[in-house]
Amino acid sequence: MNKLNDRRRFLSAGLALTAVTSAALLLLSGCSKVPDTIKIGVAQPLSGPLGALGQDLLNGVNLAVAELNKGGYTVDGKRVTLEVVSVDDKADAATGKTVAQQLVDAGVVAVIGHLNSGVSIETAPIYAAKDIAQIAISTNPKFTQLGFPTTFRMVGNDTLQARAIGSFAATQLGASRYAALDDGTPYGKGLADGAAAHLKTEKKEVVVRKSFDDKTTAFNELAGELKAAKVEVIVSTLNDFQALALLEALRKVDHTKVSLLGGDTIKTTDMVKGAGIIDGIYATSPVLEAKEFATGKPFLEKYIEAYKKPPAYGGHYSYDSMYVLSAAIQKAKSAEPKEITKAMHSINGYAPVIGTMTWDDKGEQRYGAVGVYELRSGSWELRMRSDRW
Repeated sequence: MNKLNDRRRFLSAGLALTAVTSAALLLLSGCSKVPDTIKIGVAQPLSGPLGALGQDLLNGVNLAVAELNKGGYTVDGKRVTLEVVSVDDKADAATGKTVAQQLVDAGVVAVIGHLNSGVSIETAPIYAAKDIAQIAISTNPKFTQLGFPTTFRMVGNDTLQARAIGSFAATQLGASRYAALDDGTPYGKGLADGAAAHLKTEKKEVVVRKSFDDKTTAFNELAGELKAAKVEVIVSTLNDFQALALLEALRKVDHTKVSLLGGDTIKTTDMVKGAGIIDGIYATSPVLEAKEFATGKPFLEKYIEAYKKPPAYGGHYSYDSMYVLSAAIQKAKSAEPKEITKAMHSINGYAPVIGTMTWDDKGEQRYGAVGVYELRSGSWELRMRSDRW
């Protein structure tokens, strides 16, 4: 009888211990610093003239997040769900600041944005105040010169691109009289100034230098001025819709024996509408084509299957940025923005399409290059590419 009671007391104590242990494990699990859902902000122009480019960047992030979630993404051993919170900055600095604060308030741990340099520069302090990493495709050097540890650039900057424009225009287009036009934005003006300066070092004459805003499409007067000045090559950082309007104005005044060399905002599918109007259309871009990379084909197939069209701009860069960001979150073993930002600075990130993304202490891309493309037979074809120029 005593043995039976002893056995009952032993079993009772064992069950009690098991209950306590289970409760402790549940408590510890409930106190995990990694939440069930991690929010990633995407801030791009999703409407207006640059809406197709911004939507493409959002598509890249969404595609990566869908794959990561499907693959069972974990942080510090815990299965989590990545959630995209997207906002439309309308390519406007004031709107950008408003939506940046909305993302902060929504609890995002990092932001992939913005497209426009002027917007990225203005929003950077908002993200930095909360230690939120900001991964932008913007190219103005000032973005990474603000002194914030939270600024990261996906591609090469305008200093390299300006040299590419000036060098190619001077050595490959065989002209002596040039025009330099910009859209008045920090991106456009800075890039055009740099290109014009490089042309002068190549002993080339810039006979027309004009600034506009980023919405102007009335270029009849400018076309007449370019004709009167006998301009042979137009270096431009206007947007694609502006460049198309300029080409039509040049056709009206019968000044089509010219070449246009633009920045990456004309390297779009819409620019195909201008083919054949003038002698040649070229674009420089730090956003290299997905098809240029060995692993670009599988990405393009997945993108087209998901969105029923090819990328319009840099969707593969935002796709890669999301993968590198996901690796940084895993390295940090945390969803705390400050820890993620710290991990971003030390990571040599595997990027599925372009190969790698890694940054210096200012957030400048270490392996950025600039390509020069020519519009031929309805598509952009690479002429040359360099990381030195």
